[in-house]
Amino acid sequence: MRLFSYSPDSDLFRFRLNHALVLRGTLLLIGYLGWQVYNSRGRAVQPAAAVEKVLDHYRQDLALLDTSVQRLRVAVINNEPEPVVQERFRQARYAWKRVEWLAEYYHPTTAKSINGPALVEVEEDDPLATEIQPEGFQVVEEYLFPSVSTDDTVALNHEIAVLHSNVKRLRKVAVDHTSEAHLFDALRLELFRIQSLGITGFDSPVATGSIPEAAQAIASVRTNVELLIQGRSQVPTAWVAFDSLVIHAKQSLDQAPDFNHFDRLAFIRTCANPLSEALYRVQQELHIDPFQERRLLRTTARSLSDPNAFDAAYFVASPADEPTPERTLLGQALFFDPVLSGNNQRSCASCHQPDKGFSDGVPKSISLKNGETVLRNAPTLWNVAYQAAQFYDSRVTYLEDQVVDVIANPNEMHGSLKEAARKLSVNKEYLRQFKAAYPEEGVTEHSLKNALASYLRSLQSLDSPVDKYLRGEQAELSLEEKAGFNVFMGKGKCATCHFYPLYNGTVPPGYELAESEVLGVPASANGTRLDRDPGKYGLHPVRKNKHAFKTPTVRNVALTAPYMHNGVYQTLEEVVEFYNKGGGAGLGFSLDNQTLPGDSLHLSTSEKKALIAFMKVLTSTPASPVAQVGTSAVARRN
Repeated sequence: MRLFSYSPDSDLFRFRLNHALVLRGTLLLIGYLGWQVYNSRGRAVQPAAAVEKVLDHYRQDLALLDTSVQRLRVAVINNEPEPVVQERFRQARYAWKRVEWLAEYYHPTTAKSINGPALVEVEEDDPLATEIQPEGFQVVEEYLFPSVSTDDTVALNHEIAVLHSNVKRLRKVAVDHTSEAHLFDALRLELFRIQSLGITGFDSPVATGSIPEAAQAIASVRTNVELLIQGRSQVPTAWVAFDSLVIHAKQSLDQAPDFNHFDRLAFIRTCANPLSEALYRVQQELHIDPFQERRLLRTTARSLSDPNAFDAAYFVASPADEPTPERTLLGQALFFDPVLSGNNQRSCASCHQPDKGFSDGVPKSISLKNGETVLRNAPTLWNVAYQAAQFYDSRVTYLEDQVVDVIANPNEMHGSLKEAARKLSVNKEYLRQFKAAYPEEGVTEHSLKNALASYLRSLQSLDSPVDKYLRGEQAELSLEEKAGFNVFMGKGKCATCHFYPLYNGTVPPGYELAESEVLGVPASANGTRLDRDPGKYGLHPVRKNKHAFKTPTVRNVALTAPYMHNGVYQTLEEVVEFYNKGGGAGLGFSLDNQTLPGDSLHLSTSEKKALIAFMKVLTSTPASPVAQVGTSAVARRN
C-alpha cells in the first residue's frame, strides 16, 4: 500500500493548472459559440447537437454511477454475503470507468476524491504540515479485498458514504457545454490512461480488477465516438477501422486469463496504439482540428509510441527559453568545457559521461573536497527534459536552475555563472557562438545556463527496440524480453511508479507532476540498515518526505550502474531482488511512510531474468542529439 504522494513545487503547479484552465475555458467558449460548420460534403452539421448528445449520455452514466455506489452502500449496511458485496463494488467501479474519461478531464479534483490513490497527502507549502486523508474507491477497496474486513464496519460505512457524497458532487458540477475538439481530446487521453495506468493496476492495486475495468472504459470511448458521428451525411471511413479495433481490444481484455498473465505488450501493439491512431483519423475526417494547448504530451499525439508525442521543450520558464539548434550546439560545447568549474579542471561531462549513459559508473562522484564524495549518485541525463522536477529531492523544476545549482555547488564544480560568463566573453569562438544563439543578448549568465539546458533537452532517448516494436516497425524482441515487458507492466508493479512510456515518475496522462517514493533503500548491499539520507525531508521536513526520492527513468538503465540514489547496488539483479522482497520493509526496516508495497512480489527466477532482459533492451542512445533537437525545434516553429 502506498501511503503518501508527492508533487513538485505546488505554486508552480497551481500557476500551470490555472493557466491551462483559463485557456481551456476560453477555447470551450469559442467552440460552443461556433454553432455551425461544414463537412467535406458541404452539408451543414450541428456540432452543438452532437456535443449535447454526448453530455446527455454522460449525465445518464453519472446517474448509473450514483445508483451503483448506493447499491454497494446498501449491501454493506445490510451485511450481505462477501461475494455480493465484492460484486457490487466491481459494478460500481465499472460505472466509474464509463464516466472516467470526462470526469478526469473537467473535474480532476473531484475525480481524485472518487478514485485517487489511497495515499495520505501534505501540501508542501502548508506550514502546519496537515495530513490530508485519502478517500474514494481505492480506500474502500482495501476494506473489501482480498476479503471483506469485519474489523471496522463503522469506518467502512463512513468511507462508502464519503464516496457516495463525492459522486453526488460530481453530478452537480458536471460539465454542461464543451466543444467537439475537447471531447476528442478527452477520449484520446482516456485511451492513453488505459495503457499507462489502467492495465498496470495503478488504480486497482488490491482487487486487481484493472483488465475488465479497461474493457468498460474502451466500450465507453466507443459509445461516445459513435454519438459524435451520428447525424453526419457521411460516416468517416476511419470509423469502420476504429469500431473493429474496439471489438478486438475488448476481446483481448475479456479473454485475459487473469491480471498477471495478460499480454500487455500484444495489447498495446495490436489494439491500443492502432485504436488511438484510428480515433485521431476519425477526428481528422470530421475536420475537427486538435485545439492548441501546450502540454508535455502533445494534443496531436496519435499514440503513446508516436516518436513526436512528447514536447521536450515543455518544461521551460518562458517561450524565449526554448531550444534552437544554435543554442544546443553551444550548450554541447559548454557541457564538455571545464571553464565552468572554479578550478578549470572539471566539466559537466566529468560526472555525466556519454558512454556511461551520462552517469559516471561509481556509487557517488568524487567531490572537489579531498577524500570525499558528493551526496548522491550521478543520475543519467537522458530524457531529463521529460521530468517535472530535477535532482533526487526534486528541489528545482527547470533545467536552468539545475545547471546553476551544480555549477555553484562547492562539492561538484565550485564555480559561478558570473565568472564563467566573464571568461567566455573574451573567447572569440564562444563570442561567435553566443552571438549566433543569442543575437540580442550575447554572453550572459542567463544565456549560459539556457544554452546548457538546451543541450540537456536534446538528450532524447525514445527509440529503443521496444518502442520500435510497439510502433509496428521491423524490430524483434526475444520471448524473454517480451515476457519481461509484461512483468514490468503487470505482476512486477514497476509501471505503477515508472510510468509507461517514459518509464519515469512523470504521472500520465497529464504528465505534469513528478512522483517521489519511499523505498527503504539500505546503506549497504548486505541490507542490514537503512540509508540515512533524508531525501526530500531535507527540504520539506514533514513525515511523508522522510527518505523520499524522485522516481528516475528506467530507460538506458543497462548503461548507468550502480543504482539507487546512493549507488548501493552494482547490478540489476540486486535491484530486482530488493523490489521483489518488498523494499525496506522486506529487509526488516521499520518505515511507517514507505510507499513501496512491503509484501513480496513472488517473482519466479524466470520472471526476474525476463524483467532484467526487458530493462536492458530499453536502451537507445541517438548518435546526434543536436540534430534531433534542431529538427524538432524547426518543426515546432513551422
